[in-house]
Amino acid sequence: MQNEGTISKDFIESLCGEYQKHNQIDPAYYEKYEVKRGLRNADGTGVMAGVTQIGNVLGYYVQDGERVPMPGKLIYRGIDVEELIGGFMSEGRFGFEETAYLLLFGALPTREQLYSFQELLSAHHTLPHMFTEDMIIKAPSPDVMNKLARSVLALYSYDDAPDDMSLANQLQQAIALIARVPVIVAHAFAVKRHYYDNESLYLHRPQPGLSVAENFLYSVRHDNQYTQEEARLLDLCLVLHAEHGGGNNSAFTCRVLSSSGTDIYSAIAAAVGSLKGPRHGGANKKVMEMFSHIEKDVKDWKDDDEIRAYLGRILRKEAADRSGLIYGMGHAIYTLSDPRAVILKKFAKKMAATKGMLDEFELYEAVERLTPEVLLSVKGERKVVCANVDMFSGMVYKMMGIPQELYTPLFAVARMVGWCAHRIEEVYQPGNRIIRPAYKAVAPMRTFIPLDQR
Repeated sequence: MQNEGTISKDFIESLCGEYQKHNQIDPAYYEKYEVKRGLRNADGTGVMAGVTQIGNVLGYYVQDGERVPMPGKLIYRGIDVEELIGGFMSEGRFGFEETAYLLLFGALPTREQLYSFQELLSAHHTLPHMFTEDMIIKAPSPDVMNKLARSVLALYSYDDAPDDMSLANQLQQAIALIARVPVIVAHAFAVKRHYYDNESLYLHRPQPGLSVAENFLYSVRHDNQYTQEEARLLDLCLVLHAEHGGGNNSAFTCRVLSSSGTDIYSAIAAAVGSLKGPRHGGANKKVMEMFSHIEKDVKDWKDDDEIRAYLGRILRKEAADRSGLIYGMGHAIYTLSDPRAVILKKFAKKMAATKGMLDEFELYEAVERLTPEVLLSVKGERKVVCANVDMFSGMVYKMMGIPQELYTPLFAVARMVGWCAHRIEEVYQPGNRIIRPAYKAVAPMRTFIPLDQR
């Protein structure tokens, strides 16, 4: 293959022109053939692609054929996540491991089952011999999600039975992935910080007896120090991000690959790649980038008129990243509220008060409150729109001193549980078939022209 530097920039531009000349699809085709773009119906609801017992997302109900907004609900294995969180927090316990057990196996664990499961996760924390040296240090990446995807794929080579599709082996692999991914993320971040940010290299081993949240904070900080308030808030974030139904882009990606019969590492690596996108898991970083612009350009954070005017500029693609999007607002399913955002917002406000960041928190609230009316005035959109989880998750991480490079990887640490649960359900559901939707071919038939006649 030719070195990229030897290919003329002019030739590349000519190839772009050649592509554009021959690859224009008339938008009218989508309506003519009733194509459901994004696998969504005309009313915005998702195309029904399967059934699941793992998770459910409720943001509206249908009455007389129309969607009626309702407060959002997130349900794990039939249990409202708000009730789940209230249960373990009222007992002063960490909840992520318990949530992982529930999502994987379908029922809440007994005290003995939870202890044994925690011990099993702890036993799988250690990465394979020389994995960090060979797979992370020798090939550093400026993006932790990129390194995570490659590392998940690489684990195939360290597995004695990577293609064994027995239930016992699939569960063993899933538990190992859930345990190891936080360590991979911590090491990938340390290596990125060393090779790309010119900082010292600190690699920490997970400590027995600590929760996933505690171990993560212990591992990513030079001095291993964290407070219980931080660890419990991070644990809450992990629980809220652990699952979001089979139709979200990354879970569906995992199920699509799993339906082909491929190994778990290929399916999970693909899900990581999906989550990396700014329209999915990368949105929390986009929220923080947008607020850095708002905080710099809006002089009076208490002035609704100034904030409202700036949000209008964002929508008109005149400010921030000029995408025309107010990140952190709106969701494909939630209408009146995103339960994850509601829960996080409550805890974020408490932490903002202790960290001296109430003014910044109130700016976030103002954006949440003013966006619907700005959408109406600028775009004429009357649809119900609420803050989504990305509006406040990034701020929570910021208050804990977690760098932006870790926001989406932390999402992946949590969602690994949901992905593995969907992977196993897809593989073992009755009548499993490879997922293969249809695409309408619209290119006209042509005859082959000999090279000398073109």
